Amino acid sequence: MSKVKVTIDGREVEVPAGSTIYEAAQQVGVEIPTFCYDPELTRVGACRICVVEVEKARALVASCAAPVGDGMVVHTESERVVKARKNILRLILGNHPLECMTCQKTGDCKLQDYCYYYGVNEAGFEGEVKELELDDTNPFIRRDMNKCLLCGKCVRKCEEINGATAIDFMNRGFISNVGPAFDDPLEESPCVFCGLCVDVCPVGALLPRESIGKGRPWQVEKKEVVCPYCGVGCSINLHIKDGEVIDASAVEDSPVNRGHLCTKGRFGWDFLQSEERLTSPLVKQNGVFVETGWEEALQEVAKRLTEVRQKYGNDALAGLSSAKVTNEENYLFQKFIRELGTNNVDHCARLCHSPTLAGMEKAFGIAGMTNTIEEITGAGVILVIGSNTTETHPVVSYRVKEAVNNGAGLIVVDPRETRLAVEADSFLQVRPGTDVALLNGLAHLIIKEDLVDQKFIEEKTEGFEELKKTLDGYTPEYVEKITGVPAGELREAARLFGAAEKGSILYTMGITSHTSGTNNVLSVCNLAMLTGNIGEESTGVNSLCGQNNVQGACDMGALPDKLAGEHSIEEKDTGLTAVEMMKAAAEGEVKAMYIMGENPLLSEPHLEHVQEAMEKLDFLVVQDIFLSETAQKADVVLPAAAFAEKDGTYTNTERRVQLSRAAVAAPGEARADWEILCGLANKLGMNWDFSSPEEIMKEIASRNPNYAGINYQRLEESKGLQWPCPDLGHAGTPVLHREGFARGRGKFHPVEYAPPSEETDSYYPLWLTTGRHIFHYHTSTMTGRSRGLGSHVPEEMVQVNPEDASRLDISGGDTVEVASRRGKLNARADLTDMVPPGTVFMTFHSSELAVNFLTSDEMDAEAKVPELKVCAVNVRKAEQSH
Repeated sequence: MSKVKVTIDGREVEVPAGSTIYEAAQQVGVEIPTFCYDPELTRVGACRICVVEVEKARALVASCAAPVGDGMVVHTESERVVKARKNILRLILGNHPLECMTCQKTGDCKLQDYCYYYGVNEAGFEGEVKELELDDTNPFIRRDMNKCLLCGKCVRKCEEINGATAIDFMNRGFISNVGPAFDDPLEESPCVFCGLCVDVCPVGALLPRESIGKGRPWQVEKKEVVCPYCGVGCSINLHIKDGEVIDASAVEDSPVNRGHLCTKGRFGWDFLQSEERLTSPLVKQNGVFVETGWEEALQEVAKRLTEVRQKYGNDALAGLSSAKVTNEENYLFQKFIRELGTNNVDHCARLCHSPTLAGMEKAFGIAGMTNTIEEITGAGVILVIGSNTTETHPVVSYRVKEAVNNGAGLIVVDPRETRLAVEADSFLQVRPGTDVALLNGLAHLIIKEDLVDQKFIEEKTEGFEELKKTLDGYTPEYVEKITGVPAGELREAARLFGAAEKGSILYTMGITSHTSGTNNVLSVCNLAMLTGNIGEESTGVNSLCGQNNVQGACDMGALPDKLAGEHSIEEKDTGLTAVEMMKAAAEGEVKAMYIMGENPLLSEPHLEHVQEAMEKLDFLVVQDIFLSETAQKADVVLPAAAFAEKDGTYTNTERRVQLSRAAVAAPGEARADWEILCGLANKLGMNWDFSSPEEIMKEIASRNPNYAGINYQRLEESKGLQWPCPDLGHAGTPVLHREGFARGRGKFHPVEYAPPSEETDSYYPLWLTTGRHIFHYHTSTMTGRSRGLGSHVPEEMVQVNPEDASRLDISGGDTVEVASRRGKLNARADLTDMVPPGTVFMTFHSSELAVNFLTSDEMDAEAKVPELKVCAVNVRKAEQSH
């Protein structure tokens, strides 16, 4: 790139051609005031506070937007510049409330700082002032547009980063304002309350409601933690005052989220301080919980587990670990269960990630997201299949939007017309459960139209000819009959993906949570290898984990068939999976369970059966932060510390191991899960002597070759390390399979389409598909205990297509009965074209509307994942409606 020389305040600097004057000034340490500038947004030069004097130029120029020229001489604090800036500040003050004494933004307000610097303490202009009504109607953001400078950063963040385009400039001249269309309330707009607008507002026009009046910026200590929600693993600063969290913000230099958050990460932290947190151990006596001490509680658990082992054998025990706790705690949990003599240990990855483990290991030799989140921005085409990315992994969707803005093609495959689907170049609205047929159809066309990467196939793969034979029958017309996707649209999508130099595939539970889950993943791997989209930047098979430590819990061996480091257990010694545990408990084979940080009475399929299984247990101990549905059934409840109350590491969806430190103390007598495990282990004679999570990580590094080069010191010095990291000199591995596949050659697997485990019929004529939405996670243990999130979306509904609703005489808001072959429940109807005729949709967050009473516990034969994503239902108007 060519360079130009420019002189700024007497200092010469050489910068890339095309740089702005502002960027050049930053290189020599010259500070120029700005209101409207943000390095990741388009340059608009709107506020003019950044004006500088350029020799030989007639007028002052906006440094944030003006490019440098070779030989340019710039003065950033000349008399002319200072006079202009003072006048700009006076004009702003002429129509700005002077409430600095009480304004929450005091101490972090650019207007205040610049007025102080330039000695401007009054407007000097008299005239009409805005008197706009304070918008305090939503639970997240307070809007005082009387303080707005019209810098436009909030508008551009909403459009260019999030893509919601919920706000824009309204009116003209003196009455110009920023807000939703028609000045509607923010909560009735497309706003998803990610908080990006709040974080860039230079004044007090936009404020987080929860923090108002709770502390000034100089009174707050910021502590960095890993977000407890989805698998992205965003870095968050918790704002602490007097030992309590009063606000949160994104970590600007995080390689994961780059200063961006979603609504849950930005506003969903206050469950930490809920009055309903568990604070002391509970033991059930005569059906009622009684508080007790740690010594008594641990002694009771040790005694009861020992009794079950002695009476029924070790395999009468089973344990569920958690994708919400740290790597260290997952490692200790599986170690604990195995030292009790059984491999009956699993966690919630069974419900989502297990087909990725099975499929990728068969195809590639190692299982994990192949590329980084950041690399998505450099893709030439992105195939999003079985993932409502804007709602389940919002920060990843920001990268998808950035890629599209850079010119990438976007293909979305989903039964519902999601927000990404609306924005896609190609939207393939597939029937639920037909992904293998669709993926085979894409692969068929890519071969037929000679869009394969022949060199990659010949040099790095095996099994191509066998795959080709299987794919011969998957013509576009045949695939259309199965999937409902028109043949012409399938052809266009295949050409778009096959012709791109770099193709990235993103998927989640829409691919994995099926009886065909492993075959779905294998089909995705086939497509990536056919086009050579493995082992290079901005390509890959990128599974997006649903919880913040799904990948880590798997890496730690919290699985019935694997030890830490993915070391497989002999088949004859394999333990029970999560679903199998419930069936075994119902049959009287499993007598006692230890459940840490999981809530199977909400998350498992066929909940009526799970309830029966729980009631048949001789003993149940639950370790959690709230008295969840599962904890209510326990004999002993152990109160645990939450994510922000303990040290430990988490491995995010891109295999990045990140260190999170305790920011606040746990409530009451609650303890970190690792401390509880150590105490219980020693009651059972295991003689563990771990004194910190750091010591546990040392043992993990000695057991798991992918973590051998990871320790706390290295994590402190970095922003995380991506495995494989085989030694202390290794920098981590952003891109898997760059030097070849772990199994030698990538293996194509011919797979045939098989229908879901059950079909629709005359009594159950509709397909139900399930998923998440952006405002909730687990309502009984997390988002439902958050004041903002809980009040903004207090109720879950069932999405019904208007065509179906008309046929069934259902109006929007009516209470309907949704029934499957396993159960039924009532929900209010939300009529929307997002779902096609013949399909309804419900979320699985809510304990009040537990959709898993309807779902099937039929399993994928290999990964043992249940079919959570599709089942046949009947929907009819209930007897009473709201």
